[in-house]
Amino acid sequence: EALWCTQGAAQQWISECGLPVDEDGFIKTSTTLQTLGDTTIFAAGDTATIEGYKRPKCGVFAVFSGLTLARNVRLIARGEPLEHYYPQSEFLGIIGLGDGTAVASRGQLAWRTKWMWDLKDWIDRKWMWNYSIGLPDMPSDSVVPASAKVAGEDALELLKDDMRCGGCGSKVGATTLSNAMKRISIPTRPEIVVGAESVEDCAVVKVDTETSCQTVDFFRAMITDPYNFGRIAANHSLSDMHAMGCQPVSALALVQLAHALPRIQEEDMVQMMSGACQALKESDCALVGGHTVEGIEPAMGFTITGHMDVKESAL
Repeated sequence: EALWCTQGAAQQWISECGLPVDEDGFIKTSTTLQTLGDTTIFAAGDTATIEGYKRPKCGVFAVFSGLTLARNVRLIARGEPLEHYYPQSEFLGIIGLGDGTAVASRGQLAWRTKWMWDLKDWIDRKWMWNYSIGLPDMPSDSVVPASAKVAGEDALELLKDDMRCGGCGSKVGATTLSNAMKRISIPTRPEIVVGAESVEDCAVVKVDTETSCQTVDFFRAMITDPYNFGRIAANHSLSDMHAMGCQPVSALALVQLAHALPRIQEEDMVQMMSGACQALKESDCALVGGHTVEGIEPAMGFTITGHMDVKESAL
């Protein structure tokens, strides 16, 4: 019988991610587990090697570095000095042999006994217990994270809302939405009977004898400027109409706002819809209504209805 043990190998994506790697292809970090190429990125475990402390890839180092990693992520968010992790040079490894015994090794020493299997079994069971019924009880009192305190008054005010109402389907609050829409110049057209200025459940649009066209588009924000994102989202939806030789008539907006204080959501809504309305006006398309929700990031899209002169189209 033979037992052949080899080192761990780095995945190809690690060397392709743009961060400095060692000769074996693992990400190089400092003892704070920050990557040498970007101190805002951390790496640990089997993806990384601490400069000056090259060790074999095994769970011992991954577990202990994980403790430092968890603390340092919190410390950097609070702007506090980071901890250092110095990996041990030797470790105890125990391999069960399937016959009630185990082989233990540390450095150049190795031995096989039954009680080593009992020790390994106890260690493994205790480890699993720590992550199941052994987990500590969650605190009953609300504790404000230190990272939220550093973020400022807005973050603290947002945390005071113990039970945030998501409305029907996590809609944005009616007051926030109403205040935002009052600040926006909404484009319209003669065909619009009931539009965005009303509080009806549906928009009403006159339909003539020409052929009707419809399209829908929606995507996440790819830039941080809400006004320009609104313009891009609207133009992206309108481009489908233009590509088919259609005249856009009415648009329904689909808006997702990031979870934030009402005044911040209102301003984001104003900026996104103002940019979108500018693009709609340029295409002579009316905004007749829409729907809003809260999410982890801004997103926007439009359902657009238009008409086509079949005689002059490319169909």
